[in-house]
Amino acid sequence: MRLHFRERPWDLIVAVGYVTFVAATVLAVGGGNPLAILLVLFVPGYVLVAVLFPENREVDWIERIALSFGVSIAVVPLLGLFLILTPWGIRFIPLVGTIAVFTVGLGYAAYWRRMRLPPDKRLSLTVEIAVPNWTEYGGLDKGLTIALSASIIVAGGTLAYVVLTPPPGETFTQFYILGPGGNASVYPTALNISQPGSVILGIASHEATTVTYNVRVDLIGVRLVYNTTSGFNETVELNRTTWSTFNVTLADGQNWTQPYTFRITDPGLWKVQFLLFKDGDFSSAYHELHLFVRVQ
Repeated sequence: MRLHFRERPWDLIVAVGYVTFVAATVLAVGGGNPLAILLVLFVPGYVLVAVLFPENREVDWIERIALSFGVSIAVVPLLGLFLILTPWGIRFIPLVGTIAVFTVGLGYAAYWRRMRLPPDKRLSLTVEIAVPNWTEYGGLDKGLTIALSASIIVAGGTLAYVVLTPPPGETFTQFYILGPGGNASVYPTALNISQPGSVILGIASHEATTVTYNVRVDLIGVRLVYNTTSGFNETVELNRTTWSTFNVTLADGQNWTQPYTFRITDPGLWKVQFLLFKDGDFSSAYHELHLFVRVQ
């Protein structure tokens, strides 16, 4: 079998077709795919190298392939940096779309540059594939060939198993409070009696399944007591009142935020405590946040 191209840039046609197909597939599925490895590690660099070196004799194929891997590793993080400066940020869909648009655009630019050259100067490749004559090999050669083939099959099967059955990722939940402006600042830590204080509660679920959360807000009266042993002030709980409880059900990857306003009617030092429980387990809080408020 003989593979050859010169007049038509079949390498660029395959690269653009691959990117279009893989990007559409992973976006439709909504997750990664082993077929998308080259979308990140090779094809963007290959089409960029093809734009820079459209002629056949500028760089050889070994150099071209090595440059393709190196340029891809350099370009893809730069595309991520570009996304940071946009409203979309580094998220799965914008990142895949940006890589696909970048690669397809450069693919057409490489096609245009190469087709402007005379046919004898265009990048070309010829590969001869022939079935070896098994009878020409000796016993040792046959044994080594069988052993090498078996090793390649085992290594390929192991790689496929690792890629197709990855270990479960880490699961976690983010529980946070923000100031009234939506930033981690300007918290209501000093109020007058009955003056409203506002915060924003937030939950981000990364539990790989749908989870029902229970949020409880307590008001705790505290007093500072000096510990002579440690040499530091410690807070001693004087009383506790549960202000409110509510439930939130989130699927994996979902976020939830809600403003929360409170009023404290007595002077002193108070701790507003936010407790997060998971899946009805009230034996211990899954996460705990608090805010010290001095009222006068």
